[in-house]
Amino acid sequence: MRIGLFGGSFDPVHMGHLLAASESADRLELDEVHFVTAARPPHKRPVAPAEARHEMVVLATILDPRFRTSRLELDHPGPTFTVETLRRAARRWPGAELFFITGADAYRDLATWREPEALVELAQMVAVSRPGYDLSRIDPFFRERVRPIEIPGYDISSTEIRRRIAEGRSVRYLVPYEVEVYIAKHRLYREAR
Repeated sequence: MRIGLFGGSFDPVHMGHLLAASESADRLELDEVHFVTAARPPHKRPVAPAEARHEMVVLATILDPRFRTSRLELDHPGPTFTVETLRRAARRWPGAELFFITGADAYRDLATWREPEALVELAQMVAVSRPGYDLSRIDPFFRERVRPIEIPGYDISSTEIRRRIAEGRSVRYLVPYEVEVYIAKHRLYREAR
């Protein structure tokens, strides 16, 4: 099995995330891509509650048979660290080849993550970049150990989506329809942050 673990706060999950997961699955010949919603990431503070972010990921991924949702971090007490998530994944899927997929911007700070050298031992590290993102900004230790994947033509961010919602603007076609409805129903992101 070749399993991708797509980590992120998904605050909210958007079409760029889905495109990144699909491109990663195709290019890396992955059997499955598990969206691992960060419960309490140590490097940022999500706006929406963890369960709401996970529920939006469930709604967004349901139509692609390659996609799965994971509670590897949500059901873990305390702060969540990628190295521990990868160790839990290795125990859950012994013998599987693991790929950790995240945005290239996260790799700028990878050297500050817990046990950064162990990350490359546990999984193939994959950096998904947006158009125009300079991959040379990745920490030098990881630059040689990270597989970059550039996603064509979809420059979108969760920050921009939250800003648009706070301004009362549409996010149609930026997030899956089911996620748009969930955000409206639960009145998420009404205040700029």
